[in-house]
Amino acid sequence: MASHGGQRVFYVSLGITLAVVIGGAAFPEAIGDFAEVALDGTTRLFGWFYLFSLFSGVVLLGWLALSRYGKIRLGPQDSRPDYGFFSWISMLLAAGFGVGLVFYGMAEPMTHYIDPPYGDVPAETVESARHAIQYSYFNWGIHQWAAFSVVGLIIAYFQFRKGQAGLVSSVLSSVTPKEARYRSSIGWLDVFAVVATVMGVATSLGLGVLQMNGGLNAVFGLPENTLWQFIILFALFLAYMASTWAGLDRGIRRLSNLNMILCISLMLYVLVTGPTVAILETIMLGFGDYLQNFIGMSLRTTPYSNDAWAQEWTLFYWAWAIAWSPFVGTFVARVSRGRTIKEYVVGVLLVPPLLACLWIGVFGGAAINMELGTDVGLAAATQDNITVALFEMFELMPFSGALSVVAMLLIFIFLVTSADSASYIVAQMTDAGSINPPLFKRVTWGVLIAAICLTLITAGGLTGLQSASVLAALPFSLVLYGMVVALIRTLQRDHRALLTQLYRRHGETPVGADAFEAESLGEAESRRLAAPGRIKRRIKR
Repeated sequence: MASHGGQRVFYVSLGITLAVVIGGAAFPEAIGDFAEVALDGTTRLFGWFYLFSLFSGVVLLGWLALSRYGKIRLGPQDSRPDYGFFSWISMLLAAGFGVGLVFYGMAEPMTHYIDPPYGDVPAETVESARHAIQYSYFNWGIHQWAAFSVVGLIIAYFQFRKGQAGLVSSVLSSVTPKEARYRSSIGWLDVFAVVATVMGVATSLGLGVLQMNGGLNAVFGLPENTLWQFIILFALFLAYMASTWAGLDRGIRRLSNLNMILCISLMLYVLVTGPTVAILETIMLGFGDYLQNFIGMSLRTTPYSNDAWAQEWTLFYWAWAIAWSPFVGTFVARVSRGRTIKEYVVGVLLVPPLLACLWIGVFGGAAINMELGTDVGLAAATQDNITVALFEMFELMPFSGALSVVAMLLIFIFLVTSADSASYIVAQMTDAGSINPPLFKRVTWGVLIAAICLTLITAGGLTGLQSASVLAALPFSLVLYGMVVALIRTLQRDHRALLTQLYRRHGETPVGADAFEAESLGEAESRRLAAPGRIKRRIKR
């Protein structure tokens, strides 16, 4: 099975996905129990490996941005970004965080306030409030984006710089033997990525539908039942099919920009009408605690206790990020063409986590400060039903009805952009990595995602299949290491080839920076390399 056999990947992925979903719908409890036990076992046995891997990803990206490779563009050296900064960041947020941040931005800090991380401090105190913000920043911060960033950078480099297909298999083919049996085995990685993506997106869409149904029940009193869940899913399906038909630029980009505007507007409203000074102080203190304890939190394990907090929160997030990195990373690569590695790292690794922390600081800070002053019921509401906790907080603020409507619209658009971007990327994966996959395949996968979602909602197999999709993290983390090796080798090889070319052209003769254009390096680096005696010494490296 060749890595570029797009049609074979399409049909095999389709068959495996249908088989897995039928099994999940027919035996939801058995699949759910098995997936839960397997997920618990992998996070318990390999949690240290997940922690090390994502921390290493952060270090790797920082090194690449600050190294001599930072000026290399993800595309020809004279290329420029396809999208402006605002649209670029908006699309990153839509694909990476989706609807999860809307719900957990307030609910997760409140949950940690009630049940502090690692049990280090008493619950529902000033100390637990501080730890709640610190660890919420950590869980939604840089590490979660490290997996997306690494995969996206590697795929973008090989796709737009080296002219290869935008597939995981294409990257690994550069560091494996050329025999057909090895290439055939690598080709199965594309099927693996497709199945994990479709299952993950379908289950997340289903959970989002349930959450929207809960929100509509809390705000408008609509019943929580299968009929209304079908209506919500059908409306989402029509919306993301329209977006899919419009294409990446007119569909996902415009919806992502609208979502970003709604996010910023809602966040500013809560900041201004809520306990403003307390929120700002919460944000500053949270950033201080996050940065001060960054390395300690990054590598914290519990070898001397049976504390399961990290397994239930941090390690689950890390496994989810690794499992979803083929999908999110491929989408990040698609919208990042033309940027330098340094611009990419700053934009992908730092900006989305910064916005997420600001969101958590505003919503989580507002909720905790309301609850600390007097018990307004937000802690109890979060414990009772996490999906409606945000709407309970809105009830304590001016124009609560309008706030709830805006939040529902935000959730709806996030779900639409997530499903649309998934349809686009899965179509790309099953079309030999084509940068513009055919509409037929995008629509096919969009319909299939909705059908899977409806089947699982009806059969009750959502949570089990969600856990099963996260199990993909362990094998793909090994694949990720292979991709990193491929990137480093290729960067070094390209750099040596350029220096050899410069040496043959100019030898030890000084030349001006304008006498040649270094294909892979910036002007300042080219001038430095062209100085007398430096070229030959650097080739030997």
